[in-house]
Amino acid sequence: MTVGFYSPLPPARTGVADYAAALLAELRRHGNVEVAPRRCDVALYHLGNNALHAGIYRQALERPGVVVLHDAVLHHFLLGQLDEAAYIEEFVYNYGEWHRSMAADLWRGRAASGAESRYFEFPMLRRILERAPAVVVHNAEAAAIVGRTPWSAADAPVGLRPVEIPHLFQPPAEIPSEAADARYRQRLGVDAGAFLFGVFGHLRESKRLIPALETFAELRRENPRVALLVAGDFVSTDLERAAATLLGSAGVVRRPYLREDEFWLAAAAVDACINLRDPSAGETSGIAIRLMGLGKPVLVTDSPAVAGFPEDACVRIERGAAERESLRQSVRLLTLANGAAVGIGQRGAKHVHKRHGIELAGTRYWELLCEYCA
Repeated sequence: MTVGFYSPLPPARTGVADYAAALLAELRRHGNVEVAPRRCDVALYHLGNNALHAGIYRQALERPGVVVLHDAVLHHFLLGQLDEAAYIEEFVYNYGEWHRSMAADLWRGRAASGAESRYFEFPMLRRILERAPAVVVHNAEAAAIVGRTPWSAADAPVGLRPVEIPHLFQPPAEIPSEAADARYRQRLGVDAGAFLFGVFGHLRESKRLIPALETFAELRRENPRVALLVAGDFVSTDLERAAATLLGSAGVVRRPYLREDEFWLAAAAVDACINLRDPSAGETSGIAIRLMGLGKPVLVTDSPAVAGFPEDACVRIERGAAERESLRQSVRLLTLANGAAVGIGQRGAKHVHKRHGIELAGTRYWELLCEYCA
């Protein structure tokens, strides 16, 4: 059996590329896997909201295979790929003629699509789900989004089922030593005894960066021995402008997108990670899995996407109006009760190593691919 593997791969600056590289190596332990071959017995397509997936999306429609939905909402991807007329027709194809005026309104307001909940409420998955014999998701929320796709009785795909395979965790070849952590913190200008929070990855509105920065500024006034590392590139220029003043505040360290080697250094050097998602596209954050796997407490938005995490293995932040107070109380607790932070990190690591190990993920993928081999 030859498996065709279609995904962005490093050096592409996307979490899907990092995930795919790890999975590709693991699947090759099971059998023959080729990257983007002209012919194969079964194809595995990785889809997300990044424009890098455009060719993969088209091929998944033309030559159906098993699809991995790294984002269970493809609305933003299609906004970036289609012109106005094509977007409106695609929306109508997904949700019916009676939604045509809504589609036009959403197109006009697309500049706000990164933060406005309406764009997340309409995943626009119908076309890909009609073609795929199987769809892989990483959590229960994504499975539920797939299950809510509207069909008429005549065109519902027969036998389609979302298959939940938890997001894989692959540790670095070598965990950075305490001495390496100390040197890296020194490079950042962070005192050895300071409590260092980290925000990682592409910076977009849904990552709740402004509330995180404002909460940190409050905490810093109470406790000067805290610091915040913000590492990543901005996706939104509006967000970048809005965050500029806060990013220049005392105790905030700014770094651009981190290469793999520096990412692991930074991940090992922080004491906790702030990794919020609201609105959610049903994604499981690879950053959250990596930091938890290293034994770091991770603050996550309380949503069905993280329902699989044990209650005591992460720090859940409430959504909506209660978000700021929930975040404020949580960051204060972590800095005041260091034992609590260590305990949460240890329980998170135990969970990730048990449920998200790369060997387990590779086996489940291979079994699924064998099931759908031509």
